[in-house]
Amino acid sequence: MTPRENFAAAIRFETPDRIPRTLPAPYGTDIAWTGMDPTVDGRPDAKAGPVADEWGSVWVNIGVSGLGQVKEPALADWGDFATLTIPDVRDDARWGGLADARRQAGDKFLLGGGVSIYERVHFLRGLEGAWMDIYEHPDELCKLIDILVDMNLHAVERYAGAGCDGYFFCDDWGLQDRLMIDPVKFREIWKPAYARIYGAAHDAGMLTLLHSCGHITAILDDLIEAGLDVIQMDQQENMGLERLGKEFGGRLTFWCPVDIQQTMAHGSLDEIRAYVRNMIACLARPEGGFVAAYYGDPVAAGHSPEAIQAMCEEFMKCGAGD
Repeated sequence: MTPRENFAAAIRFETPDRIPRTLPAPYGTDIAWTGMDPTVDGRPDAKAGPVADEWGSVWVNIGVSGLGQVKEPALADWGDFATLTIPDVRDDARWGGLADARRQAGDKFLLGGGVSIYERVHFLRGLEGAWMDIYEHPDELCKLIDILVDMNLHAVERYAGAGCDGYFFCDDWGLQDRLMIDPVKFREIWKPAYARIYGAAHDAGMLTLLHSCGHITAILDDLIEAGLDVIQMDQQENMGLERLGKEFGGRLTFWCPVDIQQTMAHGSLDEIRAYVRNMIACLARPEGGFVAAYYGDPVAAGHSPEAIQAMCEEFMKCGAGD
């Protein structure tokens, strides 16, 4: 199989030749990326100082991480909703990179990046404001989510036309030990939105992938029902590998590095290697269901070069190699 075929076979549980991988050089990756430029879901680098995104939210950076946080949300008051700056996702100038994306990807699985529908809400409203909106401003909240869904539906059309294989965006839903919001409210407000996006992606011939970290077992069944094919999670220890494999293995593909907050950051090299073996044993199936991953900001997460090497070598040894 080509990397593209192998990656898709793992997601569809069609018995790939090997465990797919998205690892750093020299180990290799089976995927290529394309997207809007600039993306309407931009998260600006504010290391040099506060900077506003296209929506008008002002970001700051903390520490050595490349990821910032919103200091001044653009929509602090719903009274300003009518004048909110909404980036034009239909602007052709954003999509010029798609013209040659399929050719440049070659035999790799091509992923297109979409628009977050939970994180973008709290980037605009502030985290506390977004949580309060669930109870105090549900109508306005749903109108904002509808705008984000429509952006994703347009992006799906663009990516499908460019020959993309998968549709991906990020929404971190979990705290360390539970979901950020009441799962009942997730099902009421956000699940239908995911279903619309994932249904459109499937109708267009693309697989669906979501990054979400924290403790999210309360909604994994809902995401599967909504049409999610792959969960990219950088944490697993807070939920338990055995539990994840028992409850969701075989129904969802896991795309994971060694847990970035615990074993990868604090474990010995032998513990990292053992975690790789246990993760594959718990989450993978002979027919597929697992992708080996690497965390892209190792300095911020405290991952040593030796730890990264141990993880990658064990992934290759245990089935991610040719």
